[in-house]
Amino acid sequence: MTTAKPQPKPEPKPWIAQIHAYVPGKSKSASGQPLIKLSANENPLGSSPAALAALADAHVAADYPDPDARALREAIAQVHGLDPDRIVCGTGSGELLHCVVQALSGVGDEVLSSRYSFSLYPLLAHKVGAAAVFADDDGYAASVDNLLAAVTERTKVVLLDNPNNPVGTFLPPAEVARLHAGLPSDVLLVVDEAYGEYVDPALQHAAFELAAAHENVLVSRTFSKAYGLASERVGWVTGAPHLIDLINRLRGAFNVSVSGQKAALAAIGDQAFVAASREHNAAERERMAEAIAMLGNHGLSASPSEANFLLVHFEGEVTAAQALDALSDAGYAVRHLPSQGLPNALRITIGKSDDMTCVITALRTLCGEAA
Repeated sequence: MTTAKPQPKPEPKPWIAQIHAYVPGKSKSASGQPLIKLSANENPLGSSPAALAALADAHVAADYPDPDARALREAIAQVHGLDPDRIVCGTGSGELLHCVVQALSGVGDEVLSSRYSFSLYPLLAHKVGAAAVFADDDGYAASVDNLLAAVTERTKVVLLDNPNNPVGTFLPPAEVARLHAGLPSDVLLVVDEAYGEYVDPALQHAAFELAAAHENVLVSRTFSKAYGLASERVGWVTGAPHLIDLINRLRGAFNVSVSGQKAALAAIGDQAFVAASREHNAAERERMAEAIAMLGNHGLSASPSEANFLLVHFEGEVTAAQALDALSDAGYAVRHLPSQGLPNALRITIGKSDDMTCVITALRTLCGEAA
């Protein structure tokens, strides 16, 4: 009896086989019970009423969306004082970041970011066979000096999430400008401002000005966070015309759905909702940070944050794993990040006021303090 010879099968490129899929924040307990999700940095205020009304309007599902999202780009440009021809929209900002990394890097190249950065970044590098390189942090925050020291002749793209995820730290405009000034002109600096709307409005246009003035700066934003449209998957970038051209060559055709364009167009017209989201976040984040500081004698501390979450460190008798379980028992899902080198920390999204009270109570009870 002869044994059948194994037939060849399609095999991935070696760098693809090494990729671990992106892991989203959990929304259920270990037993499968639904939890209030403070693990994905979603907007606790929901979405703008104007965006919800736009989503409720019927459209012809058989028709393709505007492939260039022209009306949305013009509205974005008007709000931020930009050129609509230097804007491209995508399926979340992630699609657009992937496009630019794909356009500029490949096997043998390096994509640089700070040690504690958005977990998507190494995936973007690995998808094209490039090496993901991490510069040493400075107290969990990005360090301009360390990033510049890590640049080599193989560096093609520097990814800077500002504010940072998962820490929440923020490099002021002068530091971002110093980082750019120290980079070779053929290295692209991407300033990922997914949480940009939560920053002081006076500081929100500096990166746009940098991108408008230079050929090697790209700024990304998203409608998933402060605008509360995570389910619609709409993001955008702005930069020099040649960068926009590269992204347009690579992005998906008809990439932003009709509903996504309608919702985002209505949402960007409701800046009062964005301001309310920013104000709620700042107040509840400060209250949460003060509560964590009061538990400092139990080893708890929080990194400074300009985003809509706090990274809480557990360096005493209470561990992050214990706090994760306690918060799950209280009905909340938060983000434990050992895979990102943060086994002793939890990233906690700033939620509704009542939910933050419950989270604070659960942590105080875990620490043996009176609730």
